[in-house]
This record gives sequence, C-alpha cells and structure tokens, in this order.
Amino acid sequence: MTAPAGDLAAPARPAGRRALAFIVLLVWIDTLSFGLVIPVLPTLVMTLGGVSLSEASAIGGWLVMSFAIAQFIASPILGGLSDRFGRRPVLLVSSAGHAVAFLIAALAPNLFVLLIGRIISGATGASYSTAYAYIADVTPPERRAQNFGLVGVAFGLGFMAGPALGGLLGAADHRLPFLAASAACLANFILGWFVLPESLRRDLRRPFALERANPFATFRRLSALGGPLLVLAIAHFLWWMAIQAQHTIWPYYTQYRYGWSPQEVGLSLGVVGLLSVLVNGLVVRRVVKRLGEARTLRVGLLAGALALALYALADVPALLFAGILVGSLGALGPASLQALATSMTTADAQGELQGALNAISSVTIVVAPPLYSQIFANVSGADPVFRLPGAPFLLAAAMAGAAFLLVALRLKVPRRIARS
Repeated sequence: MTAPAGDLAAPARPAGRRALAFIVLLVWIDTLSFGLVIPVLPTLVMTLGGVSLSEASAIGGWLVMSFAIAQFIASPILGGLSDRFGRRPVLLVSSAGHAVAFLIAALAPNLFVLLIGRIISGATGASYSTAYAYIADVTPPERRAQNFGLVGVAFGLGFMAGPALGGLLGAADHRLPFLAASAACLANFILGWFVLPESLRRDLRRPFALERANPFATFRRLSALGGPLLVLAIAHFLWWMAIQAQHTIWPYYTQYRYGWSPQEVGLSLGVVGLLSVLVNGLVVRRVVKRLGEARTLRVGLLAGALALALYALADVPALLFAGILVGSLGALGPASLQALATSMTTADAQGELQGALNAISSVTIVVAPPLYSQIFANVSGADPVFRLPGAPFLLAAAMAGAAFLLVALRLKVPRRIARS
C-alpha cells in the first residue's frame, strides 16, 4: 500500500520490491535531469559570460563549488530530518527544489542568476543519500550491496540517456536541456507524491538534534569512531575527489583535445552511463558473491585509478574509450563501500550516516572542481603555463590510487560482516 496522496510524512509501513522499484526510478529521473545539462553548460557559461572555453572551464568550476557548499551545509540537516520525519518528505523536497533550480538556470539572464539556481539545487540535493538510507531501511544487510548496485544502475541509465539527450536538445537551443531537466524533476516530485511509501518505521525514528546536523561535527564523529568506518570515510573522500575530475573537466577537455561538439560529448557520456548500467546490473552482485564487499571495493578503486590515468594520456579518442571501458569497473566500488558502511551502522542512524557521507562528497565538490578547472585553464588555452591538458586526470588518478592503497592496507572488516 502506498502513502495517501498529499501526506508528506505518512506512517511507516512495510516496503518491498515495489518500493525499491519506485526509489530506483526516482534516482534515474534525478540523474537524467543532471545529465541533460552537462553537454551544454560550457556553451551557456560562454554565452552568459562572453568568455572563451578555457575561461568558461574556470567559471564552471566555481559554479559547481557553489552547489557543493550549499549541499555540504544542507546534507547533514536533511539526513537528520529524514531520521526524524522519514525518507519520503525529504525525497519530495529534493525533487521540488531541483525542478525550481533548473528552471531558474533555463531562464538565467546572467551568471549571477545561474549561480542562484546552483545554490538552490545544492541545498535541496539529498536524493542520493536519502535513497541509500531508504534502501538500508527496507533491505537485509546481506542484500544491500546488490540493491545499492540497483541505484548504480539507475544512475548509469540516467547518465547514459541524459547527456545524449541533452546534446541533441542543445543542438536546437542550449537552454532547452535545462527546461527538460526541470520538467523531469517535476515529474519526479509528482511520481513520489502519489506512489512512494515511507520506509522508516516510527519506532526507529529519533529526535532531530542540531549538533548532529552540524556538517563539521560530522567529521568529528566519524573520526571518533575510528576503525573500519573511518577508513571507509577517508576512502570515500579520496574516491570522490578523484571522480570530480571527470564530472568537472570532461566536456571542456574533450572539446579542447578532440574538438568534439556538445552532441559528441553527450554521446561519450552516454557510453559511460551504458557501461555503468551493465556493471551495476550484471556484475556487482556476482563479484560481491564471489569476492565479498571488501575485495570488490579494492577492485573498483583500482579500476577507477587506471581509467583516470588513461584519460590523462589519451591523445586520441580511442585511448579515451579504452579508459571508459576500464573505468566501468569502478562502479564496483561505491556499492561495496555503501554496503560495508551501512552494515557497521545502527538502523536508527542510517540517515545520519548517509548525510555524513554526502557531506564528505560535498566537500570534494567544494574543493575539487575549482582545483581541476584552474589546473586545466592553466595547462590549456592560448598561453598555458605548460601544455598538459591531461594534468587534472593525473592528479585524480593519484587520489584514486591512494584510496585503493588505504583500503588494501588498513581496512579490517569485523567478522560479523566480512564475507571474504
């Protein structure tokens, strides 16, 4: 039975496969909306700012940073609210906020208004962390890696369809993908309002506490925990620092190095999404069953590091696509890390855990995009410090490699959780 329409905080009730299907669909729509705008964002920034591609990459980094700061502050708050009031209302607020933010971007007359849209989107951006908490609510520990993999499938499908569709729409009008993204998020909200049940039972909810919602206190609590959860948190930070290079630089890097159009950029990201779907849908469960979560995590981190190194060296598109193929195995990492972390956390603190991990991710989005975009702007363009457009990816590969070494050498999984 689904929650009555209009009841944001409906009483918790058993949620099974249908609820899981709903949450996966919501994640897919949310990812689709973000993917739609990736190929055309450089064009919009260049148009609104009257700047070159290299200058637009630097501005784009600051826009992403503003999104991340808002998300860093809001994520622990939304995670705590989801532990108090349930997952459903937080997911609905997230979808509505994104719909408004993309509409503002579509109509933006200047870079300042575009910045406002990014801040609103970041402040309401709790869909992924809350989706993971939702799945933890309705899934036994032994199946969490598999079901977290389904979120990866949804992410991959959205990332496959969004950029490809965004490139096609952008060929007609570079603002059209933003309007389509707003409409997708509005559909997300309507779908969730009518069909998404609450997953968190009332007896598992706990009062909201401002001290737990402090994003900086999040790191103190993780540090105090020590042991394997702290190792996972640091690995999560390093991994997200690494993958921000692809999220930040890809459209600028491929346009600069290969002269690709927005459509070609979108299609290349479509390939990334397709391979992510295949790995999350067909490979994660089998590899986890054979190797266990800890070993699967190591495989994913190592594959991601190798892929980023290939991107840096890819002087021809064929080598770039080889990196995409290797990097698809990086999808093994996040599902395994999430499964391990949730297994080490009590049922009434899953929202706080996911809020903490999302806050860590947000820190990387604060730091990494301006870092990578400034590096790229200074090693490309008309007068580079030295010409090495792959430099951001080399730095990212080093960070992913550090995450792999940390997990390989320091992660000790408790016996009650270990499968390998």
